[in-house]
Amino acid sequence: MVINKIEYSGIAQFTIAFFLIFIVSCSSIPTMVPDMAMHSPHPMQLEGAHGPLSAQQSKAILAKLKKNSDDTNIFDKHLALEAEIVGSPLVVGNKVELLVDGPATYDAMYVAIENAKNHINMETFIIEDDEVGQRFSNLLINKQRSGIQVNLIYDSVGSINTPKDFFSLLKESGVNVLEFNPINPLTARQGWQVNQRDHRKLLIVDGQIAFVGGINISSVYSSGSFGRSKPSKGKQPWRDTHLRMEGPVVSEFQKLFLATWSQQKDESLTGGDYFPELGSKGNEIVRAIGSSPEEPYSQIYATLLSAINSAETQVLLTNAYFVPDPQLLAALKDAVKRGVDVRLMLPEKTDSALVFHASRSYYDELLSAGVKIYERQDALLHAKTALIDGVWSTVGSTNLDWRSFVNNQEINAVVLGQDFGVRMQSMFEKDLESSKAVTLETWRKRSISTRIKERMARLWARWL
Repeated sequence: MVINKIEYSGIAQFTIAFFLIFIVSCSSIPTMVPDMAMHSPHPMQLEGAHGPLSAQQSKAILAKLKKNSDDTNIFDKHLALEAEIVGSPLVVGNKVELLVDGPATYDAMYVAIENAKNHINMETFIIEDDEVGQRFSNLLINKQRSGIQVNLIYDSVGSINTPKDFFSLLKESGVNVLEFNPINPLTARQGWQVNQRDHRKLLIVDGQIAFVGGINISSVYSSGSFGRSKPSKGKQPWRDTHLRMEGPVVSEFQKLFLATWSQQKDESLTGGDYFPELGSKGNEIVRAIGSSPEEPYSQIYATLLSAINSAETQVLLTNAYFVPDPQLLAALKDAVKRGVDVRLMLPEKTDSALVFHASRSYYDELLSAGVKIYERQDALLHAKTALIDGVWSTVGSTNLDWRSFVNNQEINAVVLGQDFGVRMQSMFEKDLESSKAVTLETWRKRSISTRIKERMARLWARWL
């Protein structure tokens, strides 16, 4: 029997969850400091290719953003608070390309890698020894042999089924390979932290191009989900989203990669010009957000909550693994009470039965509160995106579940502005065309056996 282990397969996940109950002390998603939203907002300062902009320049850019957008509370209330939560700057002058599904993402990555002139930094949860993984391996080895320094971080659990020989070939060519939090306690470098995983998907080329999103390195992404390319017989297409970015914000993503390497390896990377001079490449304003379980709270989780709580018109969430905690549930229901149109795009098919049923156990509560739920048909939904009030967008690796918020290293890009928001809106509407609305009336007619599965899975929600 072949077990699909992309992300967390049902069987493997059940085994790991059961094991972790006994070896990991319980922690909970932290509550944001209660009075943070009551603080007087600080003047927002943006950064560009040559460092911080003046207060006057920052004010003018934000004023233009607000002028070109629908009425929203995001710019007045949320952005200064987001800066306090996250610490990373809002960076102007970036070009952001929205990549839908694996074929478009891989094609863009292949081109960037082939044109690398100085270094390639890749961080991924899963890299498989299949057709796609082999192509990436061959590209990276060839670039390393041509004098381009390649550094690879892969997660020990995510890539558990990838043969060691796969990584040995990379190492023999000179590629620096780092296994994040090894499963084997004898090879752990800083104590055995098997429950803390690196779920990030990040590729940086020459310090000038960055890729961030939900796509791992695996052949399951080889077909698109909108009929552009047909999946192999017996295999379903995967629906996912990624970003390609150029501009000054790439340096912020580079810092996150180098910090992970340094923390895991206890030494800094050398051999590359990791922070080249970067000029303006476009008009997008982007913030790089990385979360780590070592931090007092998940920065991505906190800023998403703040954005939802600041929403005035619309919240569109697309997510593969939706197992919300009480704070997120409350934020979504409160938004509906304020008159916000809250819509969730969730999977109709999944690679994790436990997560699937745990997620559905929240449907009745959400539908009763007026949240609209849609299930993506004809593909396995794996994307992790959000669009709020048409102007605040995020794409990244973060699922809306306990594991992402508490135990995983995650990475997201937040993009401000209506132009990019229009592209995100169009993508959401395209998914709607391939989705089915879940109604409360229909939902309450589901079978007793289904309800039992939901209740049982929800008991495991904290460890999924």
